[in-house]
Amino acid sequence: MLSKEELPFCPVATTVDLIGNKWKLLIMRELLKGTKRFNELHKAIEGISQKVLTENLRKMEEDGIINRKAYAVVPPKVEYSLSELGDSLRPIINSMSDWGTAYIKENLI
Repeated sequence: MLSKEELPFCPVATTVDLIGNKWKLLIMRELLKGTKRFNELHKAIEGISQKVLTENLRKMEEDGIINRKAYAVVPPKVEYSLSELGDSLRPIINSMSDWGTAYIKENLI
């Protein structure tokens, strides 16, 4: 997690810093549906590389947005889910989805 000194002064900038890239939002979209394994996320998010998915998952875990649960089995099994903090972003993501849907409907030719 970022220290208090590292956080932007503006609350909007703080939110954008935590979830403001395309991949983080799409990861959250998938995790809002429930717990997922790495390969499930990779298949569900078109165009994301394994490297970029791994980097974003690590950053989101570090920021407290997601939980990572590793099982001691062979082959390794890891599951990702939204943390309580991550789930508190649900209304924001839902509002973005609603806005996007309305925009698409209004701008279809």
